[in-house]
Amino acid sequence: QVQLVESGGGLVQPGGSLTLSCAASGFTASRYWMYWVRQAPGKGLEWVSVIKGPAGTTGYADSVKARFTISRDNAKNTLYLRMNSLQYEDTALYYCARDCYVDDNVRCNYRGQGTQVTVSS
Repeated sequence: QVQLVESGGGLVQPGGSLTLSCAASGFTASRYWMYWVRQAPGKGLEWVSVIKGPAGTTGYADSVKARFTISRDNAKNTLYLRMNSLQYEDTALYYCARDCYVDDNVRCNYRGQGTQVTVSS
């Protein structure tokens, strides 16, 4: 049974940093493309970052490139998202996800419950 549990969100000032974690269970996360996606109030899901299977190649949306870093700890079966230089526009519910399809819309077969990130002064 696939389970994804996010943590680490919170309230942060503009320019601040947070690290999100996602504990995966029921499967080996390193064998899959694993995603971070987010949903801002009143908007659809937005792809943020991906780490691709055993090779671990990473990808980022233009809006977060050079500010966010995705990583994983294979021994802990845990995914991370380090977020630096946070901006108001980064305020959203962040989800760890698997089996995502990214085109004009983002659809994921598996998502956690999400962790809220609020950027506010």
